[in-house]
Amino acid sequence: MCGIIGIIGRAEAAPLLVDGLRRLEYRGYDSAGIATLRDGAIDRRRAEGKLSRLEAVLREAPLPGTTGIGHTRWATHGRPNETNAHPHATHRVAVVHNGIIENFAELKGELLARGRRFETETDTEVFAQLITELLDAGHPPREAMSMALRRIRGAFALAVLVAGTDGMLLAARQGSPLAIGFGDGEMFLGSDAFALAPLTRRLCYLEDGDWAVLTGAGAEIYDRDDRRVERQVRETALSGALVGKGNHRHFMHKEIHEQPAVVGDTLRAYVNPATHEVGLPGLPFDFATLPRLSIIACGTSHYAGQIAKYWFEGLARLAVDTDIASEFRYRRPVLAPGGAALFVSQSGETIDTLAALQHARAEGQRIASIVNMPESSIARASDVVFPTHAGPEIGVASTKAMATQLTVMACLALAAARARGTIPAREHARLCVALGETPARIAEVLAHDDAIRRLAATVAEARDVLYLGRGSSYPVALEGALKLKEISYIHAEGYAAGEMKHGPIALIDETVPVIVVAPSDELFEKTASNMQEVAARGGRVILISDREGIDRAGRIPWASIEMPRVDPFVAPILHIAPVQLLAYHVAVIKGTDVDQPRNLAKSVTVE
Repeated sequence: MCGIIGIIGRAEAAPLLVDGLRRLEYRGYDSAGIATLRDGAIDRRRAEGKLSRLEAVLREAPLPGTTGIGHTRWATHGRPNETNAHPHATHRVAVVHNGIIENFAELKGELLARGRRFETETDTEVFAQLITELLDAGHPPREAMSMALRRIRGAFALAVLVAGTDGMLLAARQGSPLAIGFGDGEMFLGSDAFALAPLTRRLCYLEDGDWAVLTGAGAEIYDRDDRRVERQVRETALSGALVGKGNHRHFMHKEIHEQPAVVGDTLRAYVNPATHEVGLPGLPFDFATLPRLSIIACGTSHYAGQIAKYWFEGLARLAVDTDIASEFRYRRPVLAPGGAALFVSQSGETIDTLAALQHARAEGQRIASIVNMPESSIARASDVVFPTHAGPEIGVASTKAMATQLTVMACLALAAARARGTIPAREHARLCVALGETPARIAEVLAHDDAIRRLAATVAEARDVLYLGRGSSYPVALEGALKLKEISYIHAEGYAAGEMKHGPIALIDETVPVIVVAPSDELFEKTASNMQEVAARGGRVILISDREGIDRAGRIPWASIEMPRVDPFVAPILHIAPVQLLAYHVAVIKGTDVDQPRNLAKSVTVE
């Protein structure tokens, strides 16, 4: 959500700023802009819509200068238009901001009463006006920055350009991530390491409450009490190369098809293929005596956690709560003494998940995380980190990240089962073998891409779609409905199959496709009864199952997607691929922006 880039360089900043913004496009945005210092004065260019529109503006009116800031905006306060696009500027400063200034209305009222004039509908302009007022009163930039920060509340990352101070940037972070990059006589700011990878590999991350003064000579970092502090400078492993689509039309399609490879990479990090045993990094808790585990996440990661609940409870007999991160703190959860909390996030920067983590730590829980970005805020705040090894995921709709999250949690569940003595060594090894075969089985699923694309033409005509599943297939149904909603904009709902007759059956007629996820496990017969109820009311059932399940369903389904026959333990890892592909092809038929769907952001850094 939103993206910040800042440069104190030797070359013209504008092309580098635009390149940095291009690397941040995956986060989601609806406008973009940059500002530089030109002979000591602030100049800027902004545009509504995609980055290509900003590039067109810059071709018409180039922006010189070697010090500058840039931003991709995902609208919170104010409509997504050029006026509200960042950077926001006065005669003294230009400001870019991720997050929300919660007390902006109060501050705006004060500033208006003192004669300050506002041009935008945003909360960000309050900070620009506040720091300008302090500069106009004679405070030097560092002092003005410190004083302004003491007035604002909320979650934010800020970068500030001050007129007349070429070669200097001011920055601050509270809740929203911000990294400082170190070059040779150059300095950089970015929302994440991926944005800065072409410019430098030497990074440090500001901690909550930190603010910094950047010059070509380096960075001075201060904590919330204005005490000078040092933050560890690390080498990032990220490549500076932009991730390409290869032969695929969209990043989402490419990333779905990368699942066999990234699941394989993840398995190699956790499972010994010779001994068929799961190996984990040092745990801050003992699975053998752990009284309870909380799995906390948002969106797709939350559905992955719901699947893992079946694994932990079924295999390891470990009690598990799954929580939506944005609700976790507010229900005042009762957490078991000596318990652990597992936080799942692709970006490792999701603000709701990070806030839930801080609450769980305050309640005495041991903290583990599953993230795709091991340098992220959630990873750095955890006692132990389980990386997913998915590589950069550019499409806003999570696909391969979910597959690797499930892979890691399957490994954790097996390790917990062995530690608790709930499965014998032979069964543990058998399930490790089944897990080791998933990359090849996922590749078999992806071979049905063309058949799924043909089915998508019918689904694309629907106004409403239902997804049904039982057991660990129920969260797969929830994920299928979410994918369809977020990239095709078709209304879809996922239900536990047994709950259909408690309300959703009223929606079913011949215009409503019903996608049923039902491997031929011990629950298949009950799910088949639910399919029969749908068919009796004219609903068109699309069954996702293996050959045995399809044969047992007989003539009930209107269409089927055949899956490989696998152990029920690993079936959910395979079954997310066809629901992802179906949503993808429906979205392509409908002509939506698949990789950057409207109103969505890859990394949600505001509550």
